[in-house]
Amino acid sequence: MSAARPPSADPLVALADRCVQCGLCLPACPTYGHDRLEAESPRGRIAVARAWALGTIEPSTIADTHLDHCLGCRSCEAVCPAGVQYGELLGLARSRQRQRRPAGRRQRWIEALAARPRALRALLGLYRLAYPALPGAWRPLPRPPATRPAIAPPVVNGPRGEVALFVGCVAGPYETALRDAVARLCGHLGYRIRAIPAQTCCGSLHAHAGDAERAQALAARNRAAFAGVGTVLSLASGCHEALAQALAPDARVLDAIAFLESQADALRLRPLRERVALHLPCTQRNVVGSVPALRRLLARVPGLDVVELDAGYGCCGAAGTQMLTEPERADDYRAPLLRQFADSGASRLLSANIGCRLHLGAALATPPLHPLEFLAGLIEDADSLPANAAAP
Repeated sequence: MSAARPPSADPLVALADRCVQCGLCLPACPTYGHDRLEAESPRGRIAVARAWALGTIEPSTIADTHLDHCLGCRSCEAVCPAGVQYGELLGLARSRQRQRRPAGRRQRWIEALAARPRALRALLGLYRLAYPALPGAWRPLPRPPATRPAIAPPVVNGPRGEVALFVGCVAGPYETALRDAVARLCGHLGYRIRAIPAQTCCGSLHAHAGDAERAQALAARNRAAFAGVGTVLSLASGCHEALAQALAPDARVLDAIAFLESQADALRLRPLRERVALHLPCTQRNVVGSVPALRRLLARVPGLDVVELDAGYGCCGAAGTQMLTEPERADDYRAPLLRQFADSGASRLLSANIGCRLHLGAALATPPLHPLEFLAGLIEDADSLPANAAAP
């Protein structure tokens, strides 16, 4: 057995040196499953990133493409016996890659819009109006819902506390109904929702693409916006980690599913004899860890039949911006899940991440729902409760 390497002063090399090259990550990796190439595996990418950092090989267009293809799902972390922090390693590798090779034009446009939620909302408003006349190739996202006033949530037995909701960027216009639903659920438990108008994008898609500087700037803006807030609920599993890192230690960032499930004994949900399909996003499984809580919540609905979608490669292919920058590959990852959903006999599809819902919903007649929006519609006697709290 060879001697262990001494720790490197280069953080990327130090992270890469934790990899023991065992290959247990390969079966869990969607891109390896798709292409069956070592270079499209975590092990292959780690080796290349390490070699670049040490200067033992020169960067190349082909190797850049393999790094670009990584979905950032972090399924490799879930099975790695050596505890390789692949997400952090990928971020460092892409940051250095971006310093020597600018991002593509489409990626830059997406990042610029995400960092400006008001401009993004306006653009999506125009997209909604033009949607019926657009050809299919110009419809990468589902049609945004019509804007409508927020619904005041009910609060019973007096306020138990105050929480804030993280909105983010693209979720602003797409998740109005979800925020209303979560406000109703929180109000049903006695929590008041505090509006945070100055918040912005979490910066995840920027960090994942190697734009660490803008990601840090967005984190600072959110830290200032949420100053003085004790508890923040995240609605999208893909935003949770970046938000938690930005706000810690000033605020607790909790996954809304886990927060509500921890108090679910107080929720009264009516029976529903229906079959629904549940898509479990990579970030929910591998980063946030709220899958068990979600299963317990759905199990509280009498008569509900839940079918979990697990076909294909382990990722829907949305991967932040990749559904827009690599649409053909993203469609390949999505296709098995869509077939499984069609064959399941389920009436609707649930998923806890905005990116996944947009990607899946672009190919479906009925948009997928966040599980909490679905559950809010099953609250017994919700309409008869007093509405005395302000919605965000």
